[in-house]
Amino acid sequence: MRDEAWRIPLRERPWYQRATAWVRAVVGRATPDWVRSLSIRVVTAFIAIPSVLAVLWFGGWVAFGAAVLILAGGMVELHKMMAKMGYHPLGWLSFFAGIALLVGAMFPSAHDAAYEVTISVLVLGSLSWLLVRRPRLGTALVDWALTLVMTLYLAWPLSYLLLLRGMTPGAGTPHFWWLLVLFFGEWAFDSAAFFTGRFFGKHLLAPTTSPNKTWEGVVGGTLLTIAAVYVFTRPIAPAVAWYHVLVLGVLVSFAAMLGDLAESFIKRQADVKDSGTFFRGHGGVLDRIDSLLFVCVVVYFYTTLVLHFA
Repeated sequence: MRDEAWRIPLRERPWYQRATAWVRAVVGRATPDWVRSLSIRVVTAFIAIPSVLAVLWFGGWVAFGAAVLILAGGMVELHKMMAKMGYHPLGWLSFFAGIALLVGAMFPSAHDAAYEVTISVLVLGSLSWLLVRRPRLGTALVDWALTLVMTLYLAWPLSYLLLLRGMTPGAGTPHFWWLLVLFFGEWAFDSAAFFTGRFFGKHLLAPTTSPNKTWEGVVGGTLLTIAAVYVFTRPIAPAVAWYHVLVLGVLVSFAAMLGDLAESFIKRQADVKDSGTFFRGHGGVLDRIDSLLFVCVVVYFYTTLVLHFA
């Protein structure tokens, strides 16, 4: 009986047929439209990644200039989505308050005072302006709240990015390597979640907010993020315990996931697919920095408060 079983051709064996069917089903998810979208993403990434690394290498006021451009693009996209929902926050005030936060981050010894003054002026100034220029009720109160939120959502996290980078240019400073941990950790999560979710995703993460994201994508993204954090943490602090690498990798993944879902929530409210079209194949500015905004804060506070890096 056993000899007869071994004579069955490989292609006719049940386990082989099941495995083949599974592989075909997985490969079949790579539809022509998805492959076309992937090719555009790859081309855009080949242009964007070297540009980002160059900015990180220089740091200082070069990084400040890049942050201002990102802030401006994000503010425009947010304002358009708010207008689509019938709201009209004071975008100009949000933008200039955001620049003030970024300037404060360039002077670490005075950034606490700069933050306090900026937030105070933003809160009181925006409300005063609306009281004078829009005395009728309508959406004025919501516009005031959105004026504050736009600054806090975009400029506040970007200011921590500048604080983490510092002024010293070049790769000879730990500041540069911590930014590599941040960016490559976020890119690792985004890329791994994109592929894992596409080919193996079955269990939806947030069907209402973002129907294309799955738990399988989160797991795949987290594993690659931990690996990326490990690789780029070694040159900075080889003595850092393995559990710090693990915790930081998980926190980066969690922050990236929340940042992505948060922006998806805003887009759902505004009923738009992408925040903009600045990055071909990647959507708008917000579509590319949504995860980064949350990851900046996590990496900054973990490295300064837990690892005591300054």
